[in-house]
Amino acid sequence: MARNFKCFPAVYALIKEIPKGQIASYGMIASLIPGATARIVGFATAGTPAGQDIPWQRVVNSMGKISERDGAERQRKRLEAEGVQFSSNGKIHWGTYRWHGPSDQWLADAGMDPIDFLTIQAGWPS
Repeated sequence: MARNFKCFPAVYALIKEIPKGQIASYGMIASLIPGATARIVGFATAGTPAGQDIPWQRVVNSMGKISERDGAERQRKRLEAEGVQFSSNGKIHWGTYRWHGPSDQWLADAGMDPIDFLTIQAGWPS
């Protein structure tokens, strides 16, 4: 499968919008970037460049869990340091920690109508 590396900068810019102590899913990020899929967002986060202050740890799977892979424990420790709590089965409660979306400036720069954003956001985990 060919990977859409062209959208990686957009993925990283959007991930930078997620505040400390909040989480988004791979699909949430993908839903805001034309041509992106949750899998592409996963590839992007796996290859996050060092030294660019991209909070990759704030992106988890749609179940509210950290995907099993190398770096999973490091991701959990970073989230816990930000105040994110996990249930006994490793889930993060979407209602407590879910990111509510990018800034108005990001929406304007992306050319996204706020009503279109609200429609997309309505499909996010809650």
